[in-house]
Parts: sequence; C-alpha cells; structure tokens
Amino acid sequence: MDCSAERGVISGPVGDLEIWLECPNVTPKAVMIIAHPHPLYGGIMQNKVVHTLARGALNSGVAALRFNFRGVGKSGGEYDEGRGERQDLLAVAKWVQEQFPGLPVWLSGFSFGAGVVLRTMEQAGAEKLLLVAPPLNLYPALNKIKQIDIPWSVLMGDADEVIPFEQVSEWVEKQQIPPDFRVFPGVSHFFHGRLVELRGAVEELMAK
Repeated sequence: MDCSAERGVISGPVGDLEIWLECPNVTPKAVMIIAHPHPLYGGIMQNKVVHTLARGALNSGVAALRFNFRGVGKSGGEYDEGRGERQDLLAVAKWVQEQFPGLPVWLSGFSFGAGVVLRTMEQAGAEKLLLVAPPLNLYPALNKIKQIDIPWSVLMGDADEVIPFEQVSEWVEKQQIPPDFRVFPGVSHFFHGRLVELRGAVEELMAK
C-alpha cells in the first residue's frame, strides 16, 4: 500500500484540522494517530513526547499521523474542554480510514491527548492503544473505565509532577484486561533526558 507523507489540513468539525502524516520506509502495517497534550498549556503536535511517539512508530514500520486539536496551529475553532477535541480525533480517524482502507488504526496520546483517546477509542475503531501519562486526576470520568478489549499499553514516569503516578498505577491494577504497563523510574511528566528510553519502549510495543 502506498503511503505518501503529507503535511497540511483536512476538513474538521469546526474548520480545518492541521495534520502531519509521516510514512515508514516499508509498507506500513498500521497507522498510528497521535494526540498531543493540553492545548491551553502549550500542547501542540510538535511536542517532544509526541515527536518521540511518532519516531518510535516509524521505526517499527507504522505510519504516524500527528494533528493539532481545534484552536492550535492551523486548526480552526477554539478549545472545547475535551468535548470538541474528541470530535476532532474522530474526524482524523475517518480520514485515515478513507485514505488507507483496510489498514489498522492505532491510537496514541500523551497527557490530555491520552484522555481524549480513551474516550474515543471505540468510535474511532482503534485496534491498538498506547497511552502516555493518562490524566486520571484531571478527568474523573476516565477512572470509571474498567475494561479495554484491545491490546493496550500505558507508559509513565513514577516521578510525574502533573499526574499522580499512584493514581494511574491503582487504575491499571483494577482493569479487567490489564495493559502492558511500562514504568520509567525517576522520570518526570515530559520525560526530560529520557526520550530515547521512551522511543525504545514504543518500538518494542509496536512490534507486538
């Protein structure tokens, strides 16, 4: 299947959505959509953790599609407290399914983006899930999720200063189908100085 890199905009629910599609050097085995952190706190698709997730996917033969939520970069609209952002993600997933029919769609997100992914995974038709520092403390509804039926993984530093590690760890333990839980000792929210380790973990998880 041909995969041509693309950077531009697609139609979204309230205007343009800026995307950045990158393709591996081989025929992709899936497309991983990556959702960025909180738009009101500098979250953007060029975020270094998001960039690392994309590199890990590409190194594993997976196409990586980053995008900017509404109101960020060239994406139209305004921040909508996660509600409209879920619609943004679904629009991106629909575009991917139209461009790459039959190719699995995987979802990934960091912080705020992980929360959006968790609440849209079923509607988006995701076949694999990769969450980095899911924001359970910021969005209580996420704590009610007790079963995820697709292969999934959670990556987090145990020194995260934004999202309490203990809360995420307890949530993971309650899951009926546990994820592949990767803990990075001494690592902060943005994985300062440890991005190479994060990329290596992503590559390993993408290979499964």
